[in-house]
Amino acid sequence: MKKVLILGAGLSGIGSAELAKRNSFDILLSESNEIDAKIKSKLKKLDIEFEENSHTNAKTYSADLVIKSPGIPDESDIINSLSKKGLSIISEIEFASLFSSTPAIGVTGSNGKTTTATIIHKLLSNANINCSISGNIGKCFSSVSQKNYDYDVIELSSFQLDGIVNFQPKIAVLTGISEDHMDRYSSFQKYIDSKFRIVMNQTNEDYFIFNSDCSVTTEYINKNKIKSKLLPFTLKKIIDQGAYYKDGVINIISDKNKISMSIENFKLKGKHNIRNAMAAATVANLLQIRKETIRKSLEHFQGVEHRLEKVLTINKVNYINDSKATNINATYYALESMNSPTVWIVGGVDKGNDYSELKKIVSKKVKAIICLGSNNLKIIDFFENLVEYIFDVDSMEDAVNIAYKISKSGDNVLLSPACASFDLFDDFEDRGRQFKNAVRKL
Repeated sequence: MKKVLILGAGLSGIGSAELAKRNSFDILLSESNEIDAKIKSKLKKLDIEFEENSHTNAKTYSADLVIKSPGIPDESDIINSLSKKGLSIISEIEFASLFSSTPAIGVTGSNGKTTTATIIHKLLSNANINCSISGNIGKCFSSVSQKNYDYDVIELSSFQLDGIVNFQPKIAVLTGISEDHMDRYSSFQKYIDSKFRIVMNQTNEDYFIFNSDCSVTTEYINKNKIKSKLLPFTLKKIIDQGAYYKDGVINIISDKNKISMSIENFKLKGKHNIRNAMAAATVANLLQIRKETIRKSLEHFQGVEHRLEKVLTINKVNYINDSKATNINATYYALESMNSPTVWIVGGVDKGNDYSELKKIVSKKVKAIICLGSNNLKIIDFFENLVEYIFDVDSMEDAVNIAYKISKSGDNVLLSPACASFDLFDDFEDRGRQFKNAVRKL
């Protein structure tokens, strides 16, 4: 019987433990913090050995395999200790893929991956294709990998891709690359390399759908051999294979199959969402889903929670939840889509942000800034001369109340933090829900 060590008691750790148990592994789950009481109860019922508040037992456990939570850095003490033993350390995605025979559609990118993965899942489901959605969204891949699906749609973060070895998606989608997680990666190039791990095991029988308007992506492709069939999508030119946008129409071409449709009735707006729609529609066209199904699915798709989510309109002021914008590029897209003066709520755990990229768009779109975080000095120092009002708060209730007082009819109040959430909130979802609750109390 093989022995597996699982590091981390989050969603991926528990999913890995349950999958390992179903496949008769001996298991030790190790968590450096206290484990939630409900999770401990579940582990005991499953007869899974665990430790909390330390990795003491993990360091001496004679594991055949180590599964690492994506939240644990490669430079951490426990990873260094286990690496010195020559142990194989993989991600939950890699482990789950060992037990799956279902073709995978993997989606990654600095921004847009959740929206794109969700649209793909909707397109396939509306075409009566039996498919799952997992990974960095909702449930973990381990919970679906042994089920009988036609396709598995998997949203993949760079941290999850860092731990793959043989994982091979049939279709890989890269929405684009911009600086993110610079607190975790020693260079931007290392982050780029992590994203491109999604194609490292693909062959010429597989497909790679990518944003050719992203110069970082195209530069990498030009310098490195990609084995899979390349299908770009673009807003900037007409192409023979892939997808392009012209005069209000998206055109999707794969092999000899071409479909075209107007975006006039799409509920999602903005250039970034045209790209997301083209990427998803390219997947659907590869799978020979009917044009009418694709069109109706795209026209009815209203977006995902915490991504430019319209909450309420109060006194003709629009309150918009973009809590999932945890990097500069995502916030740029959000501000770009604002069509009236905006009160911008920003801040959290800075991931090595370069705010200069937002300077022009903030000068053009933002009337006031509310800094929401435990340490807002960097944001205040950069933006205080660009806007008339800037406020420093450490609670969502204060942020929303100030926004209510200073906004006028026709304004937007936008939560788009450009930062991680872990200083004041459990995660970006907690942050977004607190924003919505505070707005509803006005």
